[in-house]
Amino acid sequence: MKRRPTKLSWLPAPIGSKTIPPSRLKARRLTTSEATHQTPPEPEDAVDNERGPERRCIVTRAQGRPQRMIRFVVGPDRQIVPDLAGRLPGRGMWLSARPDVLETARRRGAFARAARQQVAVPDDILQIVLDGLARRRNEALGLLRRSGQVVAGFVKAREWVVNGRAALVVQAADGSPDERGRLLSGARQLPVVEISGAAELGALFGRDHVVHAAVAHGALAQRLLNDNERFLELSGRAVPVRQPNAPDEGEQAGT
Repeated sequence: MKRRPTKLSWLPAPIGSKTIPPSRLKARRLTTSEATHQTPPEPEDAVDNERGPERRCIVTRAQGRPQRMIRFVVGPDRQIVPDLAGRLPGRGMWLSARPDVLETARRRGAFARAARQQVAVPDDILQIVLDGLARRRNEALGLLRRSGQVVAGFVKAREWVVNGRAALVVQAADGSPDERGRLLSGARQLPVVEISGAAELGALFGRDHVVHAAVAHGALAQRLLNDNERFLELSGRAVPVRQPNAPDEGEQAGT
């Protein structure tokens, strides 16, 4: 009976012999059983979707511009934290700026699925986001004031509106409706940021009260407008859609 050669008894391949490179080796076809037990792809909720011009909501799956959505991250204590500036480190989880979407994410564990870990979501997460957006609006107005990109008072604000320097106007909600309307006469297309009261708006300008202000074009004006739109949507109020250079209802632009 011949003895079967062992691995140690194999002779080395002669010099100059051809070997098949790994790139030419054919892959073995998987059996049905093996294919069934392959590791499934990572769920889409767990993918850190923060590239490109749009973000995907982890609840509705709808895509939108990040300026109109809310980003959340997991804090050091595993608590969900709103990242309104979009700069905090960590895996970003994006939500459409709607109160029903935020409530659905809180109740149905959407944050935990997207973060792939257990997280704590504050019961008043909606109010936390609204308060944060209100602070950002006030901070933007403070920066605009210090940089000379905003004027307060009806006369100065009206002058900016007429000569086209105003990108948007800021008005106190408790101001005279007629006077607020006259400020925008012939320029109803301008966006309006509404602050709750003249005393609150005045405090931002170091005055007792301010009803009207006009903001110049620029990055700060766009930031203020974006934060205001998110604030309105999360408050359940409609964001007015204004067409540039559209004439007022019942009047012609420029009259």
